[in-house]
Parts: sequence; structure tokens; C-alpha cells
Amino acid sequence: MNTCNSYWQCIRNDLICISTPEKAAASRRYFPAGINCLGATAQDIKSIIYNFQTEYKHITADEILEISEYILINAEFNEEKLIAFGLINKFVKNNYDDNLLQRFEFWLETYANNWSLVDDLCIKTIYLFLMARPHLIGQTHHWVYSNISWCRRASNVVLVKFIKRKIGKTIFNLNKSLVFTQCDILLKDKDEFVQKSVGWLLKVTSVHHQNDVSNFIMLNIESFKRSTLRYAIEKMDAVTKEKLLSLPIK
Repeated sequence: MNTCNSYWQCIRNDLICISTPEKAAASRRYFPAGINCLGATAQDIKSIIYNFQTEYKHITADEILEISEYILINAEFNEEKLIAFGLINKFVKNNYDDNLLQRFEFWLETYANNWSLVDDLCIKTIYLFLMARPHLIGQTHHWVYSNISWCRRASNVVLVKFIKRKIGKTIFNLNKSLVFTQCDILLKDKDEFVQKSVGWLLKVTSVHHQNDVSNFIMLNIESFKRSTLRYAIEKMDAVTKEKLLSLPIK
């Protein structure tokens, strides 16, 4: 049986073969601070994962998780980490126990070093995991206190698809107080990507709770950055936008 290393080398070879300098240059445009990438698109990564799982159908969910962690420990390039996250996506709903959420927190604090890794892990992998375990959503709240800014960003990003979500035959409505508590804590965060997550979370919340978001903004306007405010009101009606934009910001 192949070891984790041999599986990783197989994936890495496929990644190298499909990557190009042109794709790498295109990716780097979204990362002004720099990124270590080979040059593979999201579709390339999806294809590598699909081909790997098609070829190695016998690998169990636990073995896949072990392979993912091995890749994360040894990864040099952004695409390798994205593949590590993506490998477990098809398994997270029906496999693993609730403790995997703690492992996700460790991944965010240890391996995520840019917004794309945070968002990919939260919007795809952790989202699927929590869809099967909505009782765990509130247990991500303490991420707002992390010493790692990427984990603080994740505390908001992980909620954006759960404001109002059909789960099975029922509609799950996220507790609004969780949204506003987190945004209140992170409004003064100095990291720009945490600030963007605040705007993002308020924006998606405003689709279902515009008045609540508007009131939150008015009560906390002195703590808002102009860019965060503009992102938060993006989906509001024109009259409300104009009203909120006219508020004084220090």
C-alpha cells in the first residue's frame, strides 16, 4: 500500500504538469503581499482531486484525512494546501466526529497564510462539515479571539452561508446576536482582511435583516472604517445606503 508521501508525490507531479507560469502570474495579481504558487487554476485543482479520488477509490475517509494533513505539513505552494482541503470535501458530511472542528481551527492558525486559503476552507470544507452539524456553528465564535488574524477572519467567513440556510427539510436561521457580537469585537481589528470579513458578514446578513444591520451600523459608526461600511451596505436599498454613507466616520 502506498504511503502518504507517495500519494503526495503523485498529486504534486500532476500539479506540476498542469501548472504554467502564465497561470501563476494571473494568480499573483490577487495577492499584493505575494504568494508562493505553481500556477494552477481552481478548475485544475478540482480535476486533480477528482482524478486522484477516481484512481484511489479504496482509500478510506480516515486515510484521506491523514493524507491531507501530510500534504499540509509538507506543502510549499498555495495550490497544494488547496488540494489538501479539497481532498476531504466529499467525506466531511458523513464521516469524522465533531472534534474535526478543532482540527480545522488548527489548520487555520497553522497553514492558512492568505485570504484564499481561509475562504476556501471555510466556504467549502467547513461549510459542508457544519451543514451536517449545525449545532456546532456557535462553537466557532471563540475564533474571534485568536492571535492569528487569518483565524479571526475565518470566524466571520464561516458564518456567511448560514444566515438563512435550508438544511434538510428545515430552514436554519443563524442567531443574529452572534453576528453582531462578532462584528462588534472585530470592528476595531487592525488587519484589513479581518475588516473585510466584517463587511462581508454584515452584507450577507443585511439581505435578511437590513434594519438590524442598519441599526448596528448607526450605533457603531465611530468604529467603522469607510471601506468596511461600503462593503456592509452593498446590498441595501439606495435610500438606506445614502443615509448610512452620510454618517460621520472618524
